[in-house]
Amino acid sequence: MFPIQDPPAGTADRGAGEQAERRMPVLIAEDNPVFQSMLRSMLAKWGYAPLVARDGNEAWRILQSAEAPRLAILDWMMPGANGVELCRRVRAARREPYVYILLLTARKDSQDLVEGMEAGADDYLTKPFNTHELRVRLRAGRRILDLQEELLRTREALRVQATHDDLTGLLNRVTILELLQNETERCARERKPLALLMADFDRFKLVNDTHGHLAGDGVLREASRRMKAALRRYDVSGRYGGEEFLVVLPGCDCRTARTQAERLRAAVSADPFLVAAEPLRVTCSIGVSWRVNPTAAQVDDLIREADLALYMAKDHGRDRVETYDQQD
Repeated sequence: MFPIQDPPAGTADRGAGEQAERRMPVLIAEDNPVFQSMLRSMLAKWGYAPLVARDGNEAWRILQSAEAPRLAILDWMMPGANGVELCRRVRAARREPYVYILLLTARKDSQDLVEGMEAGADDYLTKPFNTHELRVRLRAGRRILDLQEELLRTREALRVQATHDDLTGLLNRVTILELLQNETERCARERKPLALLMADFDRFKLVNDTHGHLAGDGVLREASRRMKAALRRYDVSGRYGGEEFLVVLPGCDCRTARTQAERLRAAVSADPFLVAAEPLRVTCSIGVSWRVNPTAAQVDDLIREADLALYMAKDHGRDRVETYDQQD
């Protein structure tokens, strides 16, 4: 057993202030039951939610779980995988979000410090240690994790901004075309059918000319929301340009794609849109193209055929679905 040294005389325990913060889960990987109890008690007092693993193998199972703690205190020497080996495994997995690792050991040689840090530990504390020092190091680790979380949120926001249309929230033109290419290649490998819908809101120019572009933008946003809500979980929609939209339907043959298109068309026109506090009915026309056995080279053909089918829907009266006949 390694004793825990008390903080210097006169040092106030500011753990009460930390209890008001959210209780961050912390993994304690330690095989000594007395030391486990000490660490658990201290961490709970400081406002953390301690989770104890009694050996390295149990700690590794916890670190692999979906809700793995992001802060870990690992003892160097314990049964199963030791602390250094756990550091190597965690870093090799390259999982996100990041796991901050504090390594505990009785070893004091500088070479041991180098080995532990090179294995992937973020910090290093030798036994016996000062409780105040442990609390400060945990707090530093928590600040680093908070900063990393903010970076992840910023990165995700930038990704969404780069791949989505800022008006409708659907995928933008570049991204929906990339996804169509990827889905075509995937369906070709798996020998599954693929369908493509091209939707266009009928006489939408009149909405802008009569009620203004701000009102038109509001209609586009609401119509896009209705379309997205009508799709299956694995279908994807994107803004192709103006008031034209593409919908990729993996695994759909001609009949199923037409059924999906009719559901989409009905969802858009089911209820009137409120424009300047007045109800306005907006409809859409949809063209359908498909391939039973798609190839990567047929992406342009799918788009061209869906566009031709859309023109047929417009010519035949609008607010309807037309399917491209490949024989024609």
